[in-house]
Amino acid sequence: MLHAAPTRTSRRGLVAGLAVVLLIGCVATVFGQFAPVLGGPVCGIVLGLAAGVAVPRLRSHHLDGGYEVCSKQVLQASVVVLGTGLSLRQVAQVGSSSLPVMLASLSVALGGAALIGRWLRVGRDVRTLIGVGTGICGASAIAASTAVMRPKKADAAYALGTIFVFNVIGVLTFPVIGHLLGMTGESFGLWAGTAINDTSSVVAAAYGFGDGAGDQAIVVKLTRSLMIIPITIVLAYLTARRAASSSPGGPSTVRIPLRQVVPWFLVGFVVAAAVNSIGVIPTVWHPGLSRIGTFGITLALTAIGLSMRPAQLRRTGLRPLLLGAILSVLVASTSLAMQALTGTL
Repeated sequence: MLHAAPTRTSRRGLVAGLAVVLLIGCVATVFGQFAPVLGGPVCGIVLGLAAGVAVPRLRSHHLDGGYEVCSKQVLQASVVVLGTGLSLRQVAQVGSSSLPVMLASLSVALGGAALIGRWLRVGRDVRTLIGVGTGICGASAIAASTAVMRPKKADAAYALGTIFVFNVIGVLTFPVIGHLLGMTGESFGLWAGTAINDTSSVVAAAYGFGDGAGDQAIVVKLTRSLMIIPITIVLAYLTARRAASSSPGGPSTVRIPLRQVVPWFLVGFVVAAAVNSIGVIPTVWHPGLSRIGTFGITLALTAIGLSMRPAQLRRTGLRPLLLGAILSVLVASTSLAMQALTGTL
């Protein structure tokens, strides 16, 4: 009986924390529908942080259990659900003409994040998350990477904020630049699909440009999203390797479990994409599954926002924003240069 009360208290805290996240997450989802450029996930982390500041009791350790479940298990499950919207067959459909552009842009984003981020003295986790978000697919890539890297919540939040800023800038500037350059719908779709981060922002910019750019941009963007798979595996391995290095005897005496290198949710993501590729998942289910996956990501980021402290963000400074700006320009320029070299501009 001595242990019954703490157990009941812990369970009540878990349920209360989940309820808080669900409530704020629903509000964020509604806001995201009215402001699709922001989207529910970004609204979630902003509202979560704001609610925690406005109502300090929401940052009570009593609620941490619910926040932890959302920021880890719900996040991982949501990544699996998002896999149902991808098709391995689309990689082949994109064709050899777009893959060089896509791979070059990704290499510049990841390499630039490592080199320029170190030069700017941006923290390792922050620069990695910004590089992954810029090079692959914004919030979804950051969410998947966060699940294996387990960075500080403030690092994940700052990376998401940085990606959001340049999503908005991309939506506003890309169509104007594309028309000034006299781009066709196909070439603009390739540019937007390889150089703008979140899928919603890619769609907004491409359909804003017109001339059939939207369909091309979506195919390119979804194919680019598949790069989550190898990148997350590499990040999981490096994270496990660093953990092993800190143990007595160093990495040579420690075996890294396979589940740490290839997390369960990533296997689920690949299986979901494969199942969708062979047509098992009806097309009419795709919008609903996409909404479920996005809502789960929104809940996870809401929980991260509720767990954060404003002082943590202030300590991060403005250098990550500068890194995001440099990477965005480099990726956009690289995409255009590669299109010119491959004759697709």
